[in-house]
Amino acid sequence: MARPVLTVVAEDGARREGVSLLDDIVREGARRMLAAALEAEVDAAELADERDDRGRRLVVRNGHAQPRQVMTAAGAVEVTAPRVNDKRVDGETGQRKRFQSVILPPWCRKSPKVAEVLPLLYLHGLSTGDFVPALESFLGSAAGLSSATITRLSKQWVDDYHAFCARDLSQVDYVYVWADGVHINVRLDEDKLCLLVIVGVRADGTKELVALADGYRESTGSWADLLRDCARRGMRAPMLAVGDGALGFWAGLREVFPDTRHQRDWVHKVANVLAAMPKSAHPGAKAALAEVYNAEDKRHARTAAKRFADVYGAKFPKAVKKVVDDLDELLAFYDFPADHWIHLRTSNPIESTFATLRHRTRVTKGPGSRAAGLAMAFKLIESAQQRWRAVNAPHLVALVRAGARFQDGVLVERGEVQAA
Repeated sequence: MARPVLTVVAEDGARREGVSLLDDIVREGARRMLAAALEAEVDAAELADERDDRGRRLVVRNGHAQPRQVMTAAGAVEVTAPRVNDKRVDGETGQRKRFQSVILPPWCRKSPKVAEVLPLLYLHGLSTGDFVPALESFLGSAAGLSSATITRLSKQWVDDYHAFCARDLSQVDYVYVWADGVHINVRLDEDKLCLLVIVGVRADGTKELVALADGYRESTGSWADLLRDCARRGMRAPMLAVGDGALGFWAGLREVFPDTRHQRDWVHKVANVLAAMPKSAHPGAKAALAEVYNAEDKRHARTAAKRFADVYGAKFPKAVKKVVDDLDELLAFYDFPADHWIHLRTSNPIESTFATLRHRTRVTKGPGSRAAGLAMAFKLIESAQQRWRAVNAPHLVALVRAGARFQDGVLVERGEVQAA
């Protein structure tokens, strides 16, 4: 037997089904809470009880403004904000003060969360023409969500990206950095866009985007230019850099930050090694390599690497050479805190963030221009990094920067370090 559909007659006389009624209740609750917050904000300003020489209040109510719709995560909410007469004068500048709501500025037509989701939807595969039907069904209104609005926002994203690229780096300290090159299609360009991405760990253990630029096939010149720009803006040399085997980054790093230690990405390394072996050998080789980077200390890691070379060296010398030649840089993470090893073995923070960017090309064939691709990538990371968690044992990051030495992941006195 089919379940009956709940139908309710609302105050405006319209008949609505239960699901729509639930949405209406949520939006009405949001409207009432917002209205109450705005009234309370004005009450607080009036309670300051500032008066002129004649004893008259300087901040008084003056009715309400015209109703307007504000797009929120709960949908389109109609708001009638209080209007305020503010006759206060700034004692230093002599200029009139103006009461302005912190909760709902006069220009606000959509909440920051709604504005934040737009670039994410774009990157997840929606074209600008798809925004209106997609968000209208979710938010209950298409107000302020036209393709033209999205286009205007995208121009703002470009400005935000340029401001990010010009910011001062002398006040932050990146102890660890991950670097990677991400390639995406561009509709109006024959060549792919190569995004050079650097993500860092600050001294307090938090992660954030350090730099993002348009490179040329991850060349040494492109990486060196990006690193030189970071140094020019005040960036200190990181203690450790993590990246794949792309020679461009490492050559650029040696030129700009020669004291920074190198850690090769194990995910890329394993993939490169397996590419030089037949598929039948992959399960055993993958397990043998896992014994190297999961070893309890550097000595056991070297032993496991030698065992891998002994087993596979005769049949697959090219594959073994990829490990043996880079072994010191593959095992650099053992000289840092053990709590950080899981973070330092791979460039996963960049890989996971850009997974959605790579999938987007299936729908829109990439951004329309290289500038748009950079802006979209920047907005994606800017939103994603709010959810990035700090590294394990964040207090140890400051010790690493201070020069504390670790042997096999354990803090030791300077005179106690043994040759590994």
